[in-house]
Amino acid sequence: MVITKDTVIGDILDTDFDVAPLFLEIGMHCLGCPASRSESIAEACEVHGTDADELVNKLNAHFAKKA
Repeated sequence: MVITKDTVIGDILDTDFDVAPLFLEIGMHCLGCPASRSESIAEACEVHGTDADELVNKLNAHFAKKA
């Protein structure tokens, strides 16, 4: 899976829930909320005041290890 800022959080979590700590470490503690599951990385990072590019890089690194 290749992650972009437009990728929906729910799709990422459905593919591999092991990435949940990457969201939690930047303050996204609402992963079970239906609204958060339908947000893109960009939307969620804007709400939480975090760097979307940094999260995308971490997520892609995680998925690259699994390939």
